[in-house]
Amino acid sequence: MGLSIWQIAIVVVLVVLLFGRGKISSLMGDVAKGIKSFKKGMASDTIEDDTQKNISENQSPSNQDSTNQDSTNQDSSTKE
Repeated sequence: MGLSIWQIAIVVVLVVLLFGRGKISSLMGDVAKGIKSFKKGMASDTIEDDTQKNISENQSPSNQDSTNQDSTNQDSSTKE
């Protein structure tokens, strides 16, 4: 008991009669804007996550280097 082409056509005609062409086209435009905005938001969220990950990775080695330099300075001061 699937939908035939005639049933779909009748539903489409009823929707057009109830809402009008202008209302449906503006609704579709709003839906398209929403989808674009969602995709843009997801893309910028991914970029921000990658940036934060790169920043934290770049900071970790520099913190380790400064810790190693401090321990080297302490070792050389104890030898003197």
